[in-house]
Amino acid sequence: MKIEDIIRSKNPVAIEKKTLLNVLYSQIVIAEKFNEILKPFDVSAEQFNVLRILRGQNGKPTNMFTIQERMIAKTSNTTRLVDKLLLKQLVTREICPENRRKMEVAITQKGLDLLVTLDPLIIEHEQFFAKNLSDSELIILNELLEKFRKL
Repeated sequence: MKIEDIIRSKNPVAIEKKTLLNVLYSQIVIAEKFNEILKPFDVSAEQFNVLRILRGQNGKPTNMFTIQERMIAKTSNTTRLVDKLLLKQLVTREICPENRRKMEVAITQKGLDLLVTLDPLIIEHEQFFAKNLSDSELIILNELLEKFRKL
């Protein structure tokens, strides 16, 4: 469906505006479907992102700065996200023995098990949105989006 139909515009839309609207609308559609996957597991997209970052540490704890640095949404309150994951027993948080001002966060077995359950659902989600494009089109789309968002 064309963006003009979605916004019900009767007038021509400038190409710059049309492009931004298409990117924003696509992000909303993808995020809504992603949140539908996560909702039954009582995990937000940002909490899921933290769990994926921690799993990538391969059992080693990491500090809050590293988590924040690797977050997709840089505006997320990492401390609040980790607090919520702590309450769900999906992560642990301890004071760093070398630097008592630093907190180290690690994923628990329960957190790892949740990701194992979510992995096939997330892969299916990614494939659902990619299915209408060939591999070469996906490569071009990625290159264009990276070029588009250069500041």
